[in-house]
Amino acid sequence: MELGTADTVERVLISESELQAKVAELANQISRDYEGKIPLLVGILKGAFVFLSDLIRYVNIPVHVDFMQVSSYGSGTESSGIVKILKDLDISVEGRHVIVVEDIVDTGVTMQHLLELLSARKPASLAVCTLLDKKERRLVDVNLNYVGFEIPNAFVVGYGLDYAEYYRNLPFIGIPYKKVYE
Repeated sequence: MELGTADTVERVLISESELQAKVAELANQISRDYEGKIPLLVGILKGAFVFLSDLIRYVNIPVHVDFMQVSSYGSGTESSGIVKILKDLDISVEGRHVIVVEDIVDTGVTMQHLLELLSARKPASLAVCTLLDKKERRLVDVNLNYVGFEIPNAFVVGYGLDYAEYYRNLPFIGIPYKKVYE
């Protein structure tokens, strides 16, 4: 078994077809909610790039895209609780309708920090679209406007989510064998 391959995944939590159906559903909702506006979708690197890429292909209104890289994990499986901005936006959010696109919201600490930072930049509106919501682990209350799937408290990989940079390329969300990451 080679690290980062499907045979090191204990079970598939969300299949490729389930992901695509949910992404299309979220995109349709965003398209309706922002009709007549040009939202700025802010993808959080690196984990959300696959989700954002699929999401914008389903959105049927004009959108702008930018990226931030925020870290609170390093190469581990648990959040350190210390949020670092590794790459900031290139586009100003002032007066814009901003949708933060995230792969997973876990404790909420990183997202709360990010929303406070972006809110201080005076956007017209600020929303969050997350593919995965791990409510069981929430330490701070954050408003999630668009949620793909609520998942159990398990370490997940695939569809952009990684373990030590492996697994991002898997077309599904899975739970790796514990021996892989312990």
